[in-house]
Amino acid sequence: MSIRRKLTISYIAMLLIPIILFVVVTAFIGIIFRNRLGNVYNVGFEGAPIENIIQKDSKAIDNIKEYILKNKKNLSKDEFFSEQEKYLNKHTGIIVRKDEDLLYISPFLKNSFTYSLLPQFDRYDNSNRLDFLKQNKFVILKQYDFYMEDESKISIFLVLNTTSSERIFYEFIALEIGILIAILIITNGILTFLVSKSIVTPLEKLKDSAVLIKNGNLNFKLDSDESDEIGELSRVFEEMRFRLKESIDMQLQYENNRKELISNISHDLKTPVTAIKAYVEGIKDGIADTPEKMDRYINTIYVKTIDMDRLIEELFLFSKLDLKKIPFNFEKVELLDYLNDCIDELRFDLEKKNISITLTNELRDDAYVVGDREKLKRVIMNIVENSVKYMNKERGEIHIKVNRDKEWIFVSFKDNGMGISKRSLKYVFDRFYRADSSRNSNTGGSGLGLAISKKIIEEHGGEIWAESYENHGTNIIFTLKKWRDDYIEKDINS
Repeated sequence: MSIRRKLTISYIAMLLIPIILFVVVTAFIGIIFRNRLGNVYNVGFEGAPIENIIQKDSKAIDNIKEYILKNKKNLSKDEFFSEQEKYLNKHTGIIVRKDEDLLYISPFLKNSFTYSLLPQFDRYDNSNRLDFLKQNKFVILKQYDFYMEDESKISIFLVLNTTSSERIFYEFIALEIGILIAILIITNGILTFLVSKSIVTPLEKLKDSAVLIKNGNLNFKLDSDESDEIGELSRVFEEMRFRLKESIDMQLQYENNRKELISNISHDLKTPVTAIKAYVEGIKDGIADTPEKMDRYINTIYVKTIDMDRLIEELFLFSKLDLKKIPFNFEKVELLDYLNDCIDELRFDLEKKNISITLTNELRDDAYVVGDREKLKRVIMNIVENSVKYMNKERGEIHIKVNRDKEWIFVSFKDNGMGISKRSLKYVFDRFYRADSSRNSNTGGSGLGLAISKKIIEEHGGEIWAESYENHGTNIIFTLKKWRDDYIEKDINS
């Protein structure tokens, strides 16, 4: 889930959860306060509003109306009106008004009620009218209006004094505000913690990983199962760490290779140089005192010079291949004809060394590949030369086999030589590597042949590898891209 979606859901939850919790808690608290209010007025509130407290007091109203109609001239008997209060709730008072004069008012209302707030006479709406008045205290009134025979306007008011409930009401409001604030704080706190944890914790890991990298420590792994942007950032960061470690390891390997290269070049150059120097000194000292000796000394110097020249040439070629500074001329090559031409060129020299070379075609049709003829010839010559160097059989054999899959042509060179040890097999394509750790020069070669072959095959987009067991020969296989008629120049060189 993305961070944006997390924040959106969190924002919605911060709105909805407090509202839902507040409604639920308010309903529960409302029941409690309703019961408290009912206890104040000694009445139950099973679904009945508070104004129903005075709805049931019709007995007092009927008595007062009957009294007023019978005593038209003498209506100032407070004793009668006060007696009617016994039918009322103890918090309900009576106010009787004739026209604009107050005939009676309950004692506990005299100092707590503003009489000017009483509603006007309304003859046509007096059955069950309730008026809610608000001044410095809350009151609820029931008004009953009627005319006397002399057209006097009589209004009877039953007034429920809610002074006692006012404190409960404010307590309820204060508690509701407190609950709302608490719900907001708790809900927002929990949601903020959960969302921030899903964001801050991975960021902390990223920070710690960055500190480790800053201190040069790349030997760790940053795991992340998150599917949001930070998880993606963590995976990119881990990939960066891995590639940085690979790069540093490669630099260290390059440095080691450079040192090894210098050492190997020094060793391989020193041997022919030392020989040349010795034979030149022999000539200078007059040791070659016959024409035969002189010819042998000069021929030896010539051969050593050729070895040095070949070593330098192969080193120069490998360096240019490594720096990708050699152009490749890729074209359509019929591989079987090409291999047969190479075999014909090699066969004479190989037969002199008692080594046979054969080609087996496992294809049912022509084998066209994308290749550079000159560079592929170098690969074939290097592989055959390597087989010849390590041939320890009286009758040597080199079998070349060609087969294919859907996209690649496979070419293998299998010999019956001494083979390569399992320990050495993975290094045979490294530059200057020789299976004989003593680097005995009697076998010849620079140690760059298979390394050069690998570079050339990789430039062709293929792979090269070796399969071998000691005393059971070696099989070197490489792959080439099959030619397609829809290739264009860009495809060939890619």
